[in-house]
Amino acid sequence: MRTAIPTRFAAAAAVCALLLTGCSDGDKEADGRITLRFQSLAWQKESVDANRELVDEWNAAHPEVRVEYVQGSWDSVHDQLLTSFEGGEAPDIIHDASDDLADFAYGGYLADLRKLLPARLKDDIPQRSWRTTTFDKGIYGVPFLQEPRVLIANEKLLKASGVRIPTAEKPWSWQEFRQVAKKLTAKGRFGVAWPLKEPVSATLNLGLSAGGELFHRGEDGKAKVRFTDGDAVVPRTVHDQVNTDGSASSSTLGMGGSDTLPGFFGGKYAMVPLGFSFRQQIVQQAPEGFDWKVLPAPAGSDGLAQGVSPQTLSVAEDSPYKKEAVEFIDFLLQPANMVRLAKGDWMLPTGGRALKDPSLRTEKDDWATGTALAEHLRSAPAQSVRGYPEWKDKVATPAYQEYYSGAIDRDELEKRLVKDGNLVLARYQR
Repeated sequence: MRTAIPTRFAAAAAVCALLLTGCSDGDKEADGRITLRFQSLAWQKESVDANRELVDEWNAAHPEVRVEYVQGSWDSVHDQLLTSFEGGEAPDIIHDASDDLADFAYGGYLADLRKLLPARLKDDIPQRSWRTTTFDKGIYGVPFLQEPRVLIANEKLLKASGVRIPTAEKPWSWQEFRQVAKKLTAKGRFGVAWPLKEPVSATLNLGLSAGGELFHRGEDGKAKVRFTDGDAVVPRTVHDQVNTDGSASSSTLGMGGSDTLPGFFGGKYAMVPLGFSFRQQIVQQAPEGFDWKVLPAPAGSDGLAQGVSPQTLSVAEDSPYKKEAVEFIDFLLQPANMVRLAKGDWMLPTGGRALKDPSLRTEKDDWATGTALAEHLRSAPAQSVRGYPEWKDKVATPAYQEYYSGAIDRDELEKRLVKDGNLVLARYQR
């Protein structure tokens, strides 16, 4: 049964139902040919080109089941999907991210794929990735692209400092990372820049390395926030680098990742923690002769474990052609095709066969460093927690921001995350 849609979207849904004509899902032509609508969120040219080419290849080989490419946007996908689901106009095949699926899955808007997925696809993608799209007992999306967080360093400064260069086999600990950042700090230069305009996912996902999970389920299945010593490791590192060591710039705390790149290129920051896909921007924007290197994020008591929310492909519950939609997804995610999609987005594929592709294991652009991290990626801590978006926006984001800036201490951070946070989550889990 579907849960009630938030009131603020009801009007928009009604308008959508009136305005969106000629684009109903699962169209069937008079000649019996099926048309499936595939909404893609690809935005980089290489990624858009790869997706469009694969759609064209499918259409050429499957004249009886035509796929129509529809361009979506990451900026508005959640609200847009809510509106289209309520208006009965959802695309058949939906590109999204796993941390955006919970409400749609629990609300009955996405198809449970367990009986539709081919064995090849189920076996090729590891169970740790399937967990990101599993809600209750159902599977509501196919995870296909993932992005570890890494350290991107100025290689010249790194070598000149004489510090040990970390690898996936021998990474820095969080304490060693803190010491390295201090050593790389000099007049006019910070050892590290933390772009934490959106601090929650970065903090929680990196926190898995230290055993931090933050969300814990009781015997009743309800999630509650509990702040442990493991949850404190990453926040404390950032806080102390900014407020105690002076090795991290306070001005970057309100920045997005791209905002730090000019300072990085100019030598103002020696290292920047970023998503793996930022390599593309660096390749395109770095000044001639600028040498950079990808390093694994620091390790804790749980090694290099790190939370991710993979990009996903789902099927609308209302689509009358679920079987055909999954057949297209299976085509799109054949190993060679998954490699094309991964390279287009500068991300890692989830599929085991695709990860073994030699083109994703090269030293050029440090692809090899990323693929070495793939086995350590886990489901993000908040993946299936209902109420997480509100907890993140109203409680966690301001709390982390104030803690990182030095405005509140650790005890106040814990109080807000736990006490205030559990009040929010309780409203979603009655």
